[in-house]
Amino acid sequence: MVTLTMGVEPSAGEREGLAPRMERASAGEREGLAPRMRKPVSQERVNGLVGETLPQGCWNDDDYLWLTDRCRRLVEFTDGCLEMPPTPTRGHQRILAFLYSALHGFLVAKGGEALFAPLRLRIRPGKFREPDLLALGDANDVRNADRYWTGADLVMEVVSASDPDRDLVAKRRDYAEAAIPEYWIVDPRTSTITVLKLEAGEYVEHCASGCGESATSLVFPALSVEVDHVFAAAGPSTK
Repeated sequence: MVTLTMGVEPSAGEREGLAPRMERASAGEREGLAPRMRKPVSQERVNGLVGETLPQGCWNDDDYLWLTDRCRRLVEFTDGCLEMPPTPTRGHQRILAFLYSALHGFLVAKGGEALFAPLRLRIRPGKFREPDLLALGDANDVRNADRYWTGADLVMEVVSASDPDRDLVAKRRDYAEAAIPEYWIVDPRTSTITVLKLEAGEYVEHCASGCGESATSLVFPALSVEVDHVFAAAGPSTK
């Protein structure tokens, strides 16, 4: 069952007829339902609403964008199916905050932009991801759209201990598919940062940096971060 939190609630009559209408509605008709679904709703009823409206495998880009305009957690999308990444831990968020500060501070003076999740990145029609961090060297780049980005010069993911293969394997494939020149994999389990560069449509290792070393960028040659400082930002682990 999909688990989301949204501020939407149809009337009883609208909810009863919503699923078949959504299955056959056009994108414009789906969007027209939004103003009628505004009141707060319990988590249990939201789960039922989402599951009954469109089963997995039946969502399209417009459905996904409509949903994620209104929910309060990360949701990714691949070929008709919603995907729920693991909920970040405190340590994950502290590392992310440190990296964002470093990346933003570097890029803003050069006319670039760095942003953090949740922000949708379209890999291709039918596939969206929400990277932990994403950056463009030019804030005026046409890919820097308000509703979602259509590309990036660099993305970063902080590896989740509960689902490491998502960042290490699946997203490596996804970001290569989107032709993103550089992908940083920040792994708190091993205190390493692996910087990948795109060559002939696939990622190869630029550097793998551990304690006492710095991770460096090819896309932004003057950008580097000290690995020790990145993972120290997480603070002590409290399980």
